[in-house]
Amino acid sequence: MTTVSIVLFTSDLRVHDHPPLRAALRAADEVVPLFVLDHGVRRAGFDAPNRRAFLADALTGLDDALTRRGGRLVLREGEVVDEVCALARETGAGEVHVAAGVSGYALDREERLRSALPSVGCALRVHDAVVTAVPPGELTPHGNDHFAVFTPYFRRWEKAALRQPVAAPRRVPVPQDVGSAKLPDRDVPGASPGLPPGGEHAGRARLSGWLAGGVRDYAERGDDLAGDATSRLSPYLHFGCLSPTELVHRARERGGEGADAFVRQLAWRDFHHQVLHARPTASWTDYRTRDDRWRTDAQAARAWREGETGYPIVDAAMRQLRHEGWMHNRARLLVASFLTKTLYLDWRVGARHFLHWLVDGDLANNQLNWQWMAGTGNDTRPNRVLNPLTQARRFDPQGDYVRRWVPELAALPGREVHEPWKSGVSVTYPAPITDLGAALARFRTARGLD
Repeated sequence: MTTVSIVLFTSDLRVHDHPPLRAALRAADEVVPLFVLDHGVRRAGFDAPNRRAFLADALTGLDDALTRRGGRLVLREGEVVDEVCALARETGAGEVHVAAGVSGYALDREERLRSALPSVGCALRVHDAVVTAVPPGELTPHGNDHFAVFTPYFRRWEKAALRQPVAAPRRVPVPQDVGSAKLPDRDVPGASPGLPPGGEHAGRARLSGWLAGGVRDYAERGDDLAGDATSRLSPYLHFGCLSPTELVHRARERGGEGADAFVRQLAWRDFHHQVLHARPTASWTDYRTRDDRWRTDAQAARAWREGETGYPIVDAAMRQLRHEGWMHNRARLLVASFLTKTLYLDWRVGARHFLHWLVDGDLANNQLNWQWMAGTGNDTRPNRVLNPLTQARRFDPQGDYVRRWVPELAALPGREVHEPWKSGVSVTYPAPITDLGAALARFRTARGLD
């Protein structure tokens, strides 16, 4: 009798270094690689145009990779637990293999699967260290279920024994009579025009190029906004087109200060995942309340979203976000500081906007980075304020980043572009929506710092 296992792909859309897939192949004669277009994700508002377009690429790429190995991807649409149970009943599958998640939704999905699958004679196998390099609950301080500060977490994380990456399988035998829905199209209304190609093939090509060159100077040039000297691998990590475990191993093999700095960023990613795993409510509620009474200013929020604040470095970043579905990490910090500290608007306003546009927007990294900058999260200096002019002079000293994304200021030379109101040149560009000195005083009063 032919035995069957199901691999439920979620945010792990690859065949390289995929423990659930390898375990399923060991456990059964045939495997059904399954992805469910989950109505629960759609209801939660995470089915945004940019991620839908990138997902279409990733699913097509996964299907291609499986086809080259004699298999194919099976696509279903509906409620994920219902669809998995129906497929298990249809194929007589004995096991379902899935990567462990960290969000409240992912944890609830696991519990619902664990409860429902025995009714169809099927067991659930959950695999750690697939979405993160170190499993979220593996490193804990004495007396707590997670690390609340990054530095002590990183000291432990650096010494953690990572599993070795597993090779992509040579063959993936899939039952021939299993029906599948049509793969989605990348052409999604409302998606950003500068969206990068998705999928494992594109991700691995970018990774190889990064390790061969760009990572060498990352420690020195990582914050250079105009230089575009970051890996841009975050979308591929978010969708699991790349394995974080493999990235850590390969970066460490590459060696050097740049590789070390890159590995530290991967550790930050794991850090936020372990926080959210322990505190799922931090996705929308303050991790550490500051008793903020956030202002409500629809006009200021609109100006920030549209890139029309009158502060060119902020506006450049917000326009890049709309065009590419991506933003440099340094720019993310400064626009978040501007919204939450300068304008004193609720961090959830910014987090929601980012989740709409970012290809790499997930709850752990997006929400907790927003909370970090708002001072309601894990920042040990919760009242720090990033002055947009100081940030612009330091990280875009010649103004090239601003001129790239705010073309109406292209005629202003050098750093003059950061303060167009002082140039004496007539430009069609909004005046600053707030005075930085007055805004800082307002924030300090609101936080009780004066």
